[in-house]
Order: sequence, then C-alpha cells, then structure tokens
Amino acid sequence: MSRFSSRKHLGALVGAVVLVGAGGWIAGTQVRSPADAAAAHTAPKAGPVTVAVQRQSLTATVVASGSVEFASPRPLALAGAVGTGASATAGGEGAEQRITKAPVAGTKVKEGDVLMAVNGRPVLALSGTVPMYRALGPGASGDDVKQLQKALHRLGFLSGSISGNYGQGTAAAVTSWYSSKGYEAQKPSADDQQQLGQLQQAVSAAQQTLLTTNSASSSGGGETETGTAAGTDAGASGSTSSPNPQSSTDAQIHQLQLESARKALNLANAALSTFQASYGTKVPAGEVVFFPKLPVRLNKVTVKTGDTASGPIGTVTSSDLEVQAVVPGADAELLRKGMAVELTTTAGKKAAGTVSALGADAASSTTTATGSDGDSEGSTGTTTGDTGSESAGTSATDSSAPVQLRISVPNSGELADEAEAAVKVTIKIGASDGKVLVVPLAAIRTSSDGNVRVQVERGGRLSDVHVTVGLSAAGLVEVKPTSGTLEQGDKVVVGE
Repeated sequence: MSRFSSRKHLGALVGAVVLVGAGGWIAGTQVRSPADAAAAHTAPKAGPVTVAVQRQSLTATVVASGSVEFASPRPLALAGAVGTGASATAGGEGAEQRITKAPVAGTKVKEGDVLMAVNGRPVLALSGTVPMYRALGPGASGDDVKQLQKALHRLGFLSGSISGNYGQGTAAAVTSWYSSKGYEAQKPSADDQQQLGQLQQAVSAAQQTLLTTNSASSSGGGETETGTAAGTDAGASGSTSSPNPQSSTDAQIHQLQLESARKALNLANAALSTFQASYGTKVPAGEVVFFPKLPVRLNKVTVKTGDTASGPIGTVTSSDLEVQAVVPGADAELLRKGMAVELTTTAGKKAAGTVSALGADAASSTTTATGSDGDSEGSTGTTTGDTGSESAGTSATDSSAPVQLRISVPNSGELADEAEAAVKVTIKIGASDGKVLVVPLAAIRTSSDGNVRVQVERGGRLSDVHVTVGLSAAGLVEVKPTSGTLEQGDKVVVGE
C-alpha cells in the first residue's frame, strides 16, 4: 500500500473519532437526571418587591373633563296671552296664540328689544326681578307696575314720578315705547268698547227712570195737596169727612220707587266708574318678559314660526361663560368654593377659572333651565389630595357617586368661540413644601392600633420604620420617619 493511501485512512479514522466525541458531549449536555429536571422547573425562592424612596416636590390635583357653557341658563316662556285687537276677548287678550316671528338662537337681547312676535304683536324684553303675571293697565298698582315705570324711565319714555300706579302718564309712555318699535300699543278691544257702551247706556237708563219717578211723585203730591185743601174747605162749612187712605198709600209707593231709582243710578255709575278706571292702553301679560339681568343671549330656541306660543319657547343665558363638570364623590370631598382652576382646551389654550358651586347648587343652574344642555363629559382619572384638606361640604353616601361641579370664568374672552366644547379641568388641592421623601401608596402599612409604617430592606434584612403621611398625588405619598431612619434611595417593600 502506498504512503498516500495510508495517510488517507488515518485522516478518516481521526475524523470519525472527533465526531463520536462531539456527539457524546452534546448528548451529555442535553440528558439530565430526574433530580436535575425537577430542580430546573422549581420557581425561585420568593422575595420582597422593593422600590427606591425618592425626594421630590409633590402636587395634588383633581382632574376631570368639562364642557364650556353660557352661564345663568333660564327657561323662556310667556306669562300669558298677547293682545289680538278686534279678535280679543273681553280682557283684551286672544285665545289663539300663534308665533308669527320666531326668536333666533344666538341673538343678544337688550332692554326694550323685541324677542319675537305672536299674532303680529310684539313680545318685549325689560329688566326686572318681578315676573310678569298679569296684564298691566289703567287702575293697576303694585311692584310690577313700579318695575314697568322704572324700565320706561330708563328707556326715556317716562319722565313723571314712579308711583307704582298705572295712570295716563304711564299709558302715554307705553304708547310711545311701542311706537318706537313699529307697533301700536294695545288699545281697548271691541269687546271693551261694547261693554263701555252698555255701561253708559245703563247709567242713562237709570237717570231716565229716576226723572220719571220724580215727575210722578211731584204729580201725585199735587193731587194730594189739592185733596187736602178740599177737605179743609168742607170742614170749614161744618161738614164731617174721614182722611183719604188711597192718597197715603200712593205716596208711600212713590217714595219707594224714588229710592229704588236713585239706588239703581248709583249702582250704574259705580259700575261705569270701575270699568273706566281700567279702560285704556294696556300691556298684555304675554307682551313683556322681565329678566333679572340684561342683556341676555338666546341660547336655545324650541319653537318656529307657526307654532303655538304656549309652553317653553327656549332658553336664555347671560353672555358670560362657565364650565360644567362632574367628579367622583371622593374627589368632590376635597374641593371647596373659591378654589382656582386651570382650564385647557383641546387645542392647548389655557384659561383661569374658579370653583363657584358644587353638588345641588351646581346642578340647580342646569335643571331649572328648560332645554339646557347641562350634561358634561365624564370624569377622567383623578389624583387625590391630602385628606386633611378643607372639605367643600359635599358629601355622598357612595364615594363613587358623581358630583356636579360649576366653574366660573372671570375672563370669558379666554374661552371665546369655545362654547359647548370640551376642556380639561385641573384643580390644585395641595402642594408639598419643597422637595420631600415620597414612597408609593402600596408601601404604606397601617397596624390595628393606627400606627403607620414602611418596611425597609437593608443588607437582605427587613426592618420597620414608623412614619407619618402627608400629601398624596399620582400614586405617591409624602412620608416623614418618626422612629428609625429613612433616606432617599432606601428600598421600601411594595409587595411580595
């Protein structure tokens, strides 16, 4: 055999030995005893989960989502019917009330302006706290009349005294006011004119009856006097006669008729005087709406031209803006009126606000307004503040129950064009005095005796450090050690 062939066989043999050795090593690493396999699948020994103590400033806030609304919403409705001229009832007010010019949402209404028209008659706005509840006209008196006179004086139509009595001066001012708006003031209706004529005729008839009765009495009296003279002459001649009983009875009857006629005339005159006292230019109950504060904004309108004017017409608000929000009851307990609020629009624009009402007080402004959109977005995640903070006085049996929140915006211009838009509401309820030691809330342990502590791991051993807690925010809480030491970087146990 040649030397080359021997070397070839030797190389092959060495390669085979190497392959066998490698295979044995691989098999040895993969094959384990049952004990080794069990040990490999056993969970490591449990140990505490720790987090480092930090030193930082802490600020506690309540965060929610709110909705920008116009402030002071109130329902708009007519207090009664408007005058309808010839088709009016005896009271000067029509039975059918049809809107002929509907109000327009978004309109700014000033004192003296026309809100809408019903049956071609105006509905006007005036400033006052006494609601319109009746027609005002000659003979009327009271606080509502005085309120009307003050408004007419402010508008420049009444220069006389403000007495609270509706007289001819007030009627003339009303006439001028209506005329300035292109309308005619409500004059006596056809029924009123007819009733006045009937009362005047009744007086005339009573006067005629009294005159006729007087004439009959005078005539009867002459006859009596004549008969008496004849009897006197007969007595003088020595003849005897008895008194005339028929003449005495007639005189009594005539006297009763005379008294009755006089009484009828007095009653007719009294009825005429009473009616004339209220006869003249009137302001029907439905033609004026008094607002506590003007100007107002027509926020929502629920009617259109052709609809009847009964029931709600819409909602008016002030021109100021406010924010309505809802927070959980637990967060509401940390709030109080007067707290500063930061408002952030979706575009990142910021505005300042103030908590103006909570709970029922905040809800009342929306529930009293017909058609008002008082609902706001639900609360987002919140961070609570120090439980020692002054309470807003809002309590709930269920701490998770939502609580209404109203926020005033002193400078409404900061939220111009943001009406009905969503904003982020951030209320700062507390801040730490500089940088303080903080740990996660999960690190706090409370004993049955009320003592608060944290567990600190040092060198693999655990020890308790008693602490007092302060402000909490974002899952962290301020701590101060009362026994032992606690420093930044120490590991506190938050779980197992």
